[in-house]
Amino acid sequence: MSTTIFEKGSNGRSGSFIPASDCPVGDLGFAHPRNGEIGLPRIGEQDLIRHYVELASKNYHIDKGMYPLGSCTMKYNPVINEEVARLSGFAGLHPLQSEDDVQGALELIWELESDLCEICGMSAFSLQPVAGAHGELTGMMIARDWLRGRAEGGRKTVLVPDSAHGTNPASVVICGFTPRTIASNEAGLIDPEVLAREAGDDTAVLMLTLPNTLGLFERDIEKVIRIVHDAGALVYMDGANMNALMGIVRPGAIGVDIMHVNLHKTFSTPHGGGGPGSGPVGVREHLAHLLPVPRVAKEKGRFTLREDIEGSIGRVHPWFGNFNVFVKAYAYIKALGGEGLREVSENAIINANYLMKKIAPHYDIKYPGRCMHEFVASGRNLKQYGVKTVDVAKRLLDYGLHAPTVYFPLIVEEALMIEPVETEKKEALDHFAEVMARIAKEAEEDPDILHEAPVTTPVRRLDEAAAARCPELTWSGGECQPMEE
Repeated sequence: MSTTIFEKGSNGRSGSFIPASDCPVGDLGFAHPRNGEIGLPRIGEQDLIRHYVELASKNYHIDKGMYPLGSCTMKYNPVINEEVARLSGFAGLHPLQSEDDVQGALELIWELESDLCEICGMSAFSLQPVAGAHGELTGMMIARDWLRGRAEGGRKTVLVPDSAHGTNPASVVICGFTPRTIASNEAGLIDPEVLAREAGDDTAVLMLTLPNTLGLFERDIEKVIRIVHDAGALVYMDGANMNALMGIVRPGAIGVDIMHVNLHKTFSTPHGGGGPGSGPVGVREHLAHLLPVPRVAKEKGRFTLREDIEGSIGRVHPWFGNFNVFVKAYAYIKALGGEGLREVSENAIINANYLMKKIAPHYDIKYPGRCMHEFVASGRNLKQYGVKTVDVAKRLLDYGLHAPTVYFPLIVEEALMIEPVETEKKEALDHFAEVMARIAKEAEEDPDILHEAPVTTPVRRLDEAAAARCPELTWSGGECQPMEE
């Protein structure tokens, strides 16, 4: 990429109007102090603003269009949530303030944990984990310590369906367990007979995603949970897809022992750009003492942070979690209420099934039954024209649409994982389906168009292997050296 777009500065120009410092210059004791100019462009304020506005116009974001990313909900975040999170009493908090100064914040945490317990049917929640995978890790730590407390530390196998989220096996290994994959049946679900053969004295946990990454609800969930519990193991639910279940299914009520939810997906905070995230973990009563500390408690009308909880796995974060995300989730839940949250899930399910039916005539649907909040289509029917799923994804960019998740889950060939979420209107779904149909027609009649795509974007088709190994991360510089494997 040329650096001329960035190198707009000229000597003598400046957008800085900061007066000279009247503080004495002192030695701050840095081991490696800077001795010269930083080397950033010298540019006027107007040109600087124009530069970033131009870059922003080239970016794709939720306020610009639909994000059909399967398993990675990117829905509208109400502006009021952002405004509430910016209130000085929240935004100006410091984690070392005394409890007396932050009673409102502690009350918000306490109420949010209570609301999540009600929504999920769990006995207790901790908001400390700062991402979904962090929540998984915390849940596995809880399971590990629970087994040790029962002198069953020899249980080392965690059963993970092949329809689970990709981070699940990694979380399992980090906690000293061994993942064992269970193949899905022809319907894309857990086969109880296969599970019964796999579950045994060495089984620690079944770690399932519900609904799974195919967008399907486990029809035999009651039987699945009973098999695991009869084997003396725990059921962990990856609740990243809870936006399909709110007000419809309470996991704790059907026997799930541990679960995490993603506040940054289910409860409105968009998680693009790498964050911020929040992956609260909920447990049933027999595991509540193991949750991370500190825990918010209400004593004599006052909120306090308790560290003295025997059996706790300890801290999993230096402070209390991503409080900004808590505020937005709290505002979202309180604004919608129980009936509103159920409507969110119902609309997500309706939108996904509607879009699946619209796309089905043009793309393969390996599991064509009713889906939940998302579905997985496949571009394998286009391979006869020399077109792959990646070509479809790139061509979508030319039509001003963001591509869905591609090539995941791995159990579907040429996968296109699509999640429209509840906030997209019918017209947006129809437009997306029309474009997908048009691309399928192009694949049949003129596949070279797809091979060249995208042609309307600021950057043409990239060498994705080189982009991963040799990214250009600076505004100027010398030759890029590929990163080591």
